[in-house]
Amino acid sequence: MKLLKPHKGHLLISEPNMLDPNFKRSVILLTNHNEIESVGFILNQPTKVGINDLIDDFPSFDAPVYIGGPVQKETLHFIHSMGDLIDGSIHVGENLYWSGNFQTLMKLVTEKKIFSSQIRFFVGYSGWGAGQLERELEEQSWIIAPGNSEIALRQHNQKLWKNFISQMDKEYAIWANMPEDPSLN
Repeated sequence: MKLLKPHKGHLLISEPNMLDPNFKRSVILLTNHNEIESVGFILNQPTKVGINDLIDDFPSFDAPVYIGGPVQKETLHFIHSMGDLIDGSIHVGENLYWSGNFQTLMKLVTEKKIFSSQIRFFVGYSGWGAGQLERELEEQSWIIAPGNSEIALRQHNQKLWKNFISQMDKEYAIWANMPEDPSLN
């Protein structure tokens, strides 16, 4: 796999030997990356909570909430494919946006102009300060891969990490079938 430099819209795939429990076997969508900070959301850590469980006045909407990362877990974030229909959206990649006006989002849900396949909700986020992500990349904590809206908005993606790892070089492929805790095997 060609080595990429991190950019918004790229995916960070945790190395198989990642010890940090927040990021073990995780796939993160980078929504912002610059010299000051990097921000992303873990795509493969669903909760058993739906958006209506978190926000009382949100219109009825069948959408799960994911753990975006360990930073500010009391905050709610979203990525979507609705582009300019949600003002204030930040373009992340082809047909992929981050955030936007929450009132507009609620109106689109009420009017049934947005579906759960077009949006993902997250509590918390993954964040890195200046130079931190670059150091982690030098330490080989992450593998960078191109991202797209199909991967980022896929609802059932708990096997996402395994799928990426199994497609990589032989040195990684063996890890795809290894249990998360080999001592329990």
